[in-house]
Amino acid sequence: MLEPSQHAVQGKAPRIFEQLVVVLSQRLASGAIRPGTVLRTAAVAREFGTSRGPVRRALDELQAAGWLVGSGLAYVVRGPEHRPEGDASPSVAAVPPRIAAEASWARIYSDVETTLVARMSFGSWRIVEAELADHYGVSRTVAREVLGRLQQRGIVKKDQRSRWYVPGLGRDYMADLYEMRRALEPQALVNAAPRLPPGLAQSALASIDDAIARAEELDGTDLDRLEHELHIDLIGHCGNRTMVEAIGLYQSLLSAHSFEPFLPEHRTVLERLVAGHVASAADALREHLALSLDRAVYRIEQVRGLVTPAPVSYLIPIA
Repeated sequence: MLEPSQHAVQGKAPRIFEQLVVVLSQRLASGAIRPGTVLRTAAVAREFGTSRGPVRRALDELQAAGWLVGSGLAYVVRGPEHRPEGDASPSVAAVPPRIAAEASWARIYSDVETTLVARMSFGSWRIVEAELADHYGVSRTVAREVLGRLQQRGIVKKDQRSRWYVPGLGRDYMADLYEMRRALEPQALVNAAPRLPPGLAQSALASIDDAIARAEELDGTDLDRLEHELHIDLIGHCGNRTMVEAIGLYQSLLSAHSFEPFLPEHRTVLERLVAGHVASAADALREHLALSLDRAVYRIEQVRGLVTPAPVSYLIPIA
């Protein structure tokens, strides 16, 4: 039986995926959605006017509860012999809650951003605004709003003819990004040091030591978390919001391409910081970022030679 959400129990508004679980499980239990029906993530997102992320999470929960089989893009409703025993509907009011409306651009922003950043390693891409709108079933105005916000984050740019494009992560562009990181992050670390909550640096150092001890077991999620602990969480205490936003931008552009042997270098930074040698820690961070550039460029060149990205209707490779 699906349990009511903690938010509902505590009187707080349930999150979108929780509301979707309620609505869909009621339809499944009543037979309104019949066995064998294919539930496609994109179609469910369009029906409820929300983004695909909450839909995937809701469908994953229903799959875990035994109602569906599948994952990712499409799920199939299972027959009665596979259904959960008892009443599988969450114990909430009989009238399905109304899904909270999102701004139209917000419903597709995350998916567009992920698609573009994942393809920056493979070169530059022209974005066809009309095709983008058609791909997501939104207006040109909404597509333009998404691209404008991505432009503010440096993910997309406009050429001399005002056409949208995604700049590829070539050596020159990577060098520019890392130069900005080397300028900003060591100073942010110096500024953050006296503002750090007690024990934060020690905790980050312990995480690195644990990761080094089980390095062969680490996956991409672990590495992302460790990168985030130093370059976002710890440095984020620098007290300069503009600096933090700029660092977050460069980190987001590079994090998808950041699977490198950085653990010993992070440890050196954190060990010096814990010891109170802040300037030396900043120097170690600057050296780490300098070493990271060549590794990142090499890694991207290797990926280009081994992988061909799936075509996307609104993207055209720029030769």
